[in-house]
Amino acid sequence: MKALILVGGFGTRLRPLTLSVPKPLVDFANKPMILHQIEALKDAGVTEVVLAINYQPEVMLNFLKDFEAKLGIKITCSQETEPLGTAGPLALARDKLLDSSNEPFFVLNSDVISEYPLKAMIEFHKSHGGEASIMVTKVDEPSKYGVVVMEESTGLVERFVEKPKIFVGNKINAGIYLLNPQVLDRIELRPTSIEKEVFPAIAGERRLYAMVLPGFWMDIGQPRDYIAGLRLYLDSLRKRTPSKLVSGAHVLGNVLVHDTATIGEGCLIGPDVAVGPGCVVESGVRLSRCTVMRGARIKKHACVSSSIVGWHSTVGQWARVENMTILGEDVHVGDEIYTNGGVVLPHKEIKSNIVKPEIVM
Repeated sequence: MKALILVGGFGTRLRPLTLSVPKPLVDFANKPMILHQIEALKDAGVTEVVLAINYQPEVMLNFLKDFEAKLGIKITCSQETEPLGTAGPLALARDKLLDSSNEPFFVLNSDVISEYPLKAMIEFHKSHGGEASIMVTKVDEPSKYGVVVMEESTGLVERFVEKPKIFVGNKINAGIYLLNPQVLDRIELRPTSIEKEVFPAIAGERRLYAMVLPGFWMDIGQPRDYIAGLRLYLDSLRKRTPSKLVSGAHVLGNVLVHDTATIGEGCLIGPDVAVGPGCVVESGVRLSRCTVMRGARIKKHACVSSSIVGWHSTVGQWARVENMTILGEDVHVGDEIYTNGGVVLPHKEIKSNIVKPEIVM
């Protein structure tokens, strides 16, 4: 089987992290976002992954070469010279996706994090005999999204309603698809939307089915959702493989700490924290609802909450970093500094307080 991951553009919503690496290589729960997807695809029997990308393909491929060998999966790029939306990239990668097997192929949005029940999706797809399957997830406020109206018993998709004013359903497209090769015959090589053009046409012929996603789902393409997604992911890890989480007197709730990180005396870590490879957390530190990325150092008695500390950054002694502060790569926050929602570009030194949310260039 093959799969296409829609990697897309510049990752502007996750700046300043995406100023250092393409968005799919930003760490989430101690490994690059895209690796969560590639590992799940491999587990489901996929042997070749195509990345649809229009930004820094060589950086992505160089990085993923190691994982090709480790995972035993082929990874190639299909590069857009102009943005082609969510369907155009399928037409562009047509020759890479088609082969003599006539097997269906997966399409995933690279921002989406979930438990990826891809084996169950293959079974579902085979059982209904339609042309395409989409994963849907239930949401509390469907009026903010495009809603998928479907037959509950069979999963047959009846229609799509964009941001409905009155309640028509609570299921939205989760950005995970399984498509028969003939779907490619419906897509022209031009900027086009799979959600607004291709799927409604297939639904009109009663050939599109939706499977309700079990477990959690989150689009982690922006900082607030990234932090919310980390909570959901760690919660899911607690249920599936709790041995991956750390425990102890200094741990509160779900906490993921890389084997190579060190945690000092008298810290309180958690809930919902990921501490990456090679990080140093000194004594008396308080961390909650945050990610500390590879090689970062949190000095004595500092406090980090609801924030992201980028690669190789430093938070000074008694400093306080909170309220969606995002530190890019190699940012150094001075001792006793307070930052409230600061978005700090890479290679900066913060010597004075950031009292209200602002971008520091």
